[in-house]
Amino acid sequence: MINFFTEDIKFNYKNRRASKRWILSALEEENVFKKKKFEELSIIFCSDEYLLDMNKKYLGHDYFTDVITFDNSEENTFSGDIFISIDRVRENAGTFGQLFIDELHRVIIHGVLHLSGYDDGTEQEQKMMRSREDYYIAKRGFDDNR
Repeated sequence: MINFFTEDIKFNYKNRRASKRWILSALEEENVFKKKKFEELSIIFCSDEYLLDMNKKYLGHDYFTDVITFDNSEENTFSGDIFISIDRVRENAGTFGQLFIDELHRVIIHGVLHLSGYDDGTEQEQKMMRSREDYYIAKRGFDDNR
């Protein structure tokens, strides 16, 4: 089950059904379901301040970020939470010359890829992550009312 929530902001995320299909397709292509039983994925949209507080509290980092992913999986199950700062996504979209929805989808799939086993701690890992993000962005098949 994939659920979308908001914390401390008002945000209406459209095309939830299409997004769920897209995310499940990516997880399937990453062979997650061959290893684990899918239980739950929560995507939580929040503010910069909310995510900064989480970043400090849980990761010991005192800076803004666009996404924090928590892997709640157990040995044979897949479960996780992806927290996304809508403020940061908006700012990054402007900085990188992207449409907001494209940047939002990039951050969503970034979190999904982390839960699938990808890391981005090294330059090589970052390149691989970006390549996979680009691949899945191209496979969306819906436009979210651009």
